[in-house]
Amino acid sequence: MRFGAVVLAMAVVAGACSGSRVRGGAPIAVVAAEGFWGSLAAQLGGGHVRVHSIVTDPNADPHDHEATAADARAVAGADDVIVNGVGYDPWVDKLVKANPRQGRVVLRVGDLVGKHEGDNPHLWYSPAYVERTADRITADFGRLDPAHRADYAARRTALRQAMQPYRDLVASIKAHWSGTRIGATETVFAYMADALGLDVVSPAAFMRAVADGNDPPAASVAAFQRQLMHRAIDVLVFNAQTATASTTNLARRARAEHIAAIAVTETLPRPYPTFQAWQVAQLRALQRALERRAA
Repeated sequence: MRFGAVVLAMAVVAGACSGSRVRGGAPIAVVAAEGFWGSLAAQLGGGHVRVHSIVTDPNADPHDHEATAADARAVAGADDVIVNGVGYDPWVDKLVKANPRQGRVVLRVGDLVGKHEGDNPHLWYSPAYVERTADRITADFGRLDPAHRADYAARRTALRQAMQPYRDLVASIKAHWSGTRIGATETVFAYMADALGLDVVSPAAFMRAVADGNDPPAASVAAFQRQLMHRAIDVLVFNAQTATASTTNLARRARAEHIAAIAVTETLPRPYPTFQAWQVAQLRALQRALERRAA
């Protein structure tokens, strides 16, 4: 279905339910553009919210998502919409703007953390941005549902405790491996690498091109291959979800040079029940690779 038809379909739905809404004990209808933000919202809201995440397929490239009629219906009925922003999911903004809803809260994470289109959009890989987003989601739930504000605050405390292993791993890797040279096939891991104190030395032109869905310049491919051949990279981090021939070849070359190649994903894979479980698993894989390098 073309986007215009999707917007029209949603406008019809929204027109039937616009105006002031009486809660009557109904849960807050939350739509998260991506599953990682939806996971946080579900943990922070518990039984007081009903969360629908749109982009959840771990085998699909989130950059290629096109809005569907089902997406339109979900957004039309949402009390709270969580958008990554920074040019990552512009289709959500189009759906939201096409159908205003009285009292709806829209959280654009990029705006919250001061990022704009053209900046690295992979905000959920920044521990600091995740904390700020969780705080804002909690506050938004409290505004939408003041009767349960204390419950949301308690759930924020519980989430902070549940994420302690995640924070501990970040601190431990930074303490032991800060300054370690890593390669990255694109920018998805850049915020986390910065939080860990790791030195991303792979060609910037290669990472930008892959992140933008373009073929990397030949010179950047050759430079990346030389880094691997001369072991100027200690660990390679590659985005398994947006793999291309170029990135797959680099991962193969890294392994041939006995350089650990660690896969990360852009969205929350189904085997992991929560955002933090997913991130902890990836950080542990990185930690093991760093330990093997030093052995």
